[in-house]
Amino acid sequence: MSDSYIQNLFADRIGGKAYGKSTEIYKFEKIKRAKRAALAANPGVELIDMGVGEPDEMAFPESIEALHRAAQKPENRGYADNGSNLFREAAARWMKSVCGVSGIDPQTQICHSIGSKAALTLLPACFINPGDVALMTTPGYPVFGTHARYYGGEVFNLPLLEKNNFLPDLEKVPADKLERAKTLVINYPNNPTGASATPEFFAQVVNFAKKHDLIVIHDAAYAALRFEGQPLSFLATPGAMDVGVELHSMSKGFNMTGWRLGFVVGNPLIVKAYADVKDNSDSGQFLAIQEACAVSLDHPEITQKISNKYSRRMDGLVQVLNKYGFGARKPQGSFFLYVRAPHAAMDKAGKRVVFEKAEHFSQWLITEKLISTVPWDDAGAYVRFSVTFVAKDHVDERRVLSEIDRRLERSNFEF
Repeated sequence: MSDSYIQNLFADRIGGKAYGKSTEIYKFEKIKRAKRAALAANPGVELIDMGVGEPDEMAFPESIEALHRAAQKPENRGYADNGSNLFREAAARWMKSVCGVSGIDPQTQICHSIGSKAALTLLPACFINPGDVALMTTPGYPVFGTHARYYGGEVFNLPLLEKNNFLPDLEKVPADKLERAKTLVINYPNNPTGASATPEFFAQVVNFAKKHDLIVIHDAAYAALRFEGQPLSFLATPGAMDVGVELHSMSKGFNMTGWRLGFVVGNPLIVKAYADVKDNSDSGQFLAIQEACAVSLDHPEITQKISNKYSRRMDGLVQVLNKYGFGARKPQGSFFLYVRAPHAAMDKAGKRVVFEKAEHFSQWLITEKLISTVPWDDAGAYVRFSVTFVAKDHVDERRVLSEIDRRLERSNFEF
């Protein structure tokens, strides 16, 4: 069957007539291929996967039991549309009790999302016209920017640099970009750097947004994974409700990646616009999932147990990496450890191997050591280790960390 005419009909936003013809291999596909090759070349050897940003355990039993109960209710069988009052009210309670943000109206300031990713795909439709600029940080999660470009917008990236504690320098945005800018997307605790924001930085963001008439979208998917103290919400900043919204997720803080539920909270006009676009894009998440997640939000001790696990693993990983000169520093939250990639190392045969980019080092780690990470070369050569590696208990965690230590021996890393 000929499909030649189909090739000419693809939208420019996904490549137009050239769609599907690119031979470029994307980063994550390269990682998958390298893992398969390493396992084939080393049968029976454990591959330690520290690249996947996904919890290694199932949701807690109380959450699963709540889903089981809710799924049996006839009233939960239908369309959810823009969400249940049960989940909105639980989200408002959680924002107050966990994040210290009170006074949120669940009816006008909260709308559920089918995960944070879905919200980031829909929000550009609310604001971006052709020629508008979306301010984002790099390295980072690109979804908002991808969809901003779909609408004819332009993305201006602000680099996250170690010398600035991986916070963007807002004063570096050129005047011509600011004149056309409509949105600023930030993400703390940050993926991939693991960095946390400060109250002072959030206050600067609010002032910057008001000065330049910007919408702020704070992707707070990792906010609940805080190792010490209360999670820092952007909405706790004076004036933040005037300029933006915050995106929260059940995925990371409650081991619910596949459940696909989160919420958008904040400025009521922005939430309304998001809800209107969402209403024309999907029919809502299964009400039983919303009910089970409402139950889970009222048990923040679940997240505390998860955070304690990641904190413990992070302590061990930092110790191992620093033994070999990586200069790792434990973040205040998330499950990501972001370290500068070495310039060179010694392979098993005693040969010096030079790494031109973080990607080369990451591929070498998979091939040579069967340790999978994610490289980032967007603002310096760094690799991201995730402490979501599979380990069934404390003893197994120590075994995995000891195995990483053993595999890195005699590598003679050069920085």
